[in-house]
Amino acid sequence: MQDTSTFCYQVWKATNNEWLAGSANWLLTKPLKILMILVIAFVIRLLLRRLINRVTTFPRSGGKLPALLRPLRERAPEVLGSAIIERRRQRAQTIGSVLKSMATFLVYGLAFILVLGELGLDLGPIIASAGIIGVAIGFGAQNLVKDFLSGIFMMVEDQYGVGDVVDIGEATGTVEAVGLRITTLRDLKGTVWYVRNGEVLRVGNSSQGFAVAVVDVPLGYTADVERATTVLADAAATATASDALKDNVLEPPEMLGVESVTPEGLQLRLTVKVRPGKQWAVQRALRAQLLAALEEAGFEPPLGRLFPSVAPAVEK
Repeated sequence: MQDTSTFCYQVWKATNNEWLAGSANWLLTKPLKILMILVIAFVIRLLLRRLINRVTTFPRSGGKLPALLRPLRERAPEVLGSAIIERRRQRAQTIGSVLKSMATFLVYGLAFILVLGELGLDLGPIIASAGIIGVAIGFGAQNLVKDFLSGIFMMVEDQYGVGDVVDIGEATGTVEAVGLRITTLRDLKGTVWYVRNGEVLRVGNSSQGFAVAVVDVPLGYTADVERATTVLADAAATATASDALKDNVLEPPEMLGVESVTPEGLQLRLTVKVRPGKQWAVQRALRAQLLAALEEAGFEPPLGRLFPSVAPAVEK
């Protein structure tokens, strides 16, 4: 305590207590430094969370979309703008939540290491041990890390969302949940599929942007193709303009003509651009009305199409 400029000397001078003066660094200086580290970490975390909110928050009153939401806007046609607002908001909330969790982990993790340093612990062995443990966990949990990273990229790129009908190879169905590790699908039979994100190599999304309803109508060889094409085009135009279908149809139907020639007859194909996920309902409705229009116009469908199980019996 010979140096009068030190903090210990000032404490000894004020209290005349050697133990208190010798412990002043631990009792006052260290706690103050630790408190300062925690305060700075809290402020940095708060600023990062506000920045993440600014980047991912969906504007409720119009204005420019955040950068993370623009890819979805560019892929979706203008007519679907009102239908995807809620999905954009949910996607932004999910991405924001992940980024906030990562920011909190990094900031408080670094603060914890600095606090240990202030307490006099040797950080070298701790960091080396953490590195070794991290490598061991990394080798043991490669699939988990792969699933986690794949889930983040799927959300950022908006490959699919809840309610989309997707084909991911082994399973096809409606997406019920999208997590960082698992995507949950329910197929047409009601079976729930749990698919690891890291195992998804390709995704076919039938519910993004728009869809195309494809209707193939059978026709006999002897039928007048040109007249049948006219009948089908008129019937499709009338059907798509009806109250039952007009809300799901984005463009007028297009009659493509003869699509294929089979042993039973011909196939005429018609396509309609519709809202995503509505192609199957539109196909069913159109198919019924087109076949009815052909029958009303006097066209007879190929015999093999109507009675596939009767034909072999007749041959016998």
